[in-house]
Amino acid sequence: MPMTDGEGEPYPRDRAPPAARTLWSHLMTSRITALDALHRELGATMTDFAGWQMPLRYGSERAEHQAVRTAAGLFDLSHMGEIAVTGPHAGRLLDHALVGKLSALAVGRARYTMICDAEGGILDDLIVYRLADEHYMVVANAANAQTVLDALTTRGEGFEAQVRDDRDAYALIAVQGPASPAILGSLTDADLAGLKYYAGLPGTVAGRPALIARTGYTGEDGFELFVAPRDAEPLWRALTEAGAPYGLVPCGLSCRDTLRLEAGMPLYGHELTAATTPFDAGLGRVVKFDKDGDFVGRAPLEAAAERAQSDPPRRLVGLVGAGRRVPRAGYQVVDGAGTVIGEVTSGAPSPTLGSPIAMAYVDAAHAAPGTDGVAVDIRGAREPFAVVALPFYRREK
Repeated sequence: MPMTDGEGEPYPRDRAPPAARTLWSHLMTSRITALDALHRELGATMTDFAGWQMPLRYGSERAEHQAVRTAAGLFDLSHMGEIAVTGPHAGRLLDHALVGKLSALAVGRARYTMICDAEGGILDDLIVYRLADEHYMVVANAANAQTVLDALTTRGEGFEAQVRDDRDAYALIAVQGPASPAILGSLTDADLAGLKYYAGLPGTVAGRPALIARTGYTGEDGFELFVAPRDAEPLWRALTEAGAPYGLVPCGLSCRDTLRLEAGMPLYGHELTAATTPFDAGLGRVVKFDKDGDFVGRAPLEAAAERAQSDPPRRLVGLVGAGRRVPRAGYQVVDGAGTVIGEVTSGAPSPTLGSPIAMAYVDAAHAAPGTDGVAVDIRGAREPFAVVALPFYRREK
């Protein structure tokens, strides 16, 4: 896309005005998904996210959020990073490289897990699918995909296994919400009723080959569809048509964030960082010490597990406000005397609760649900918040 002058002639890059050079640089450094043209056709507000041009919203964030809670929403998640691990030692490699026991994962099932550094700090949280006896697919967050790929490659030395970057092989589309089984069921012969949560099966959707996974990041029932990039647009259009009678709408990153926040799901770079361990985040259950052999970060994680039981410095909690002011990541949490006792990691207005909500790390002494006198310093004003157990929202089964 050339930058042009007032008469429509392209500028040489080195003589373009600053605004044009900035836009040119932005377009050259941001990747686009196979659905980029369709998002723009639908009038999406686009944003740069982890080096990708992604839809932030199509219209009202609140309307998109409510559609997922009451009907269904359609998401482009093609920025996520798929990494194949194959070979006779694939399971053993993942047991060594990750905190989970992936060798015990049954074919057709998926597991939430993490990859940590040698000190136990979280490098990323992941979903791992076992597609065959010797074939796993690791799905990393977009911002960390290269880090995960590099770590798996390095940690795979000495194992009879191959690590392959499959990010260009897939587009990823999610349909989430209570109507998602009916919508997807109208387009596939796959046994969706028998497909358990955190499981996946190969099938066809609207005549297109897909890995159909019952996973999601919204707190609702739903599916994620891994397809070839060339099939992404026809599949999106087929899902849109099939979902119209149910109230399905396209959804962007903004409502995905409020949905996951209400569901108490952590976000890397917020609740999860290289400075936190799974035990700090209350997710120690994903660490499996009973697997054979050593794994990266084992000794520091054993110490973190003991510390979490005996004397945790801080805990991750939920906060619900009585007013309208919204806490944001980095805001300080204080006690009645104004002493800092923690920090907000994520915050937003909750469309479902009708109140501002946040997740925060706070001192253990103030972490019990119902603790009195807790406030968030919002631009110099102490706004009272109630400490609650996570999640804020749980769907009815």
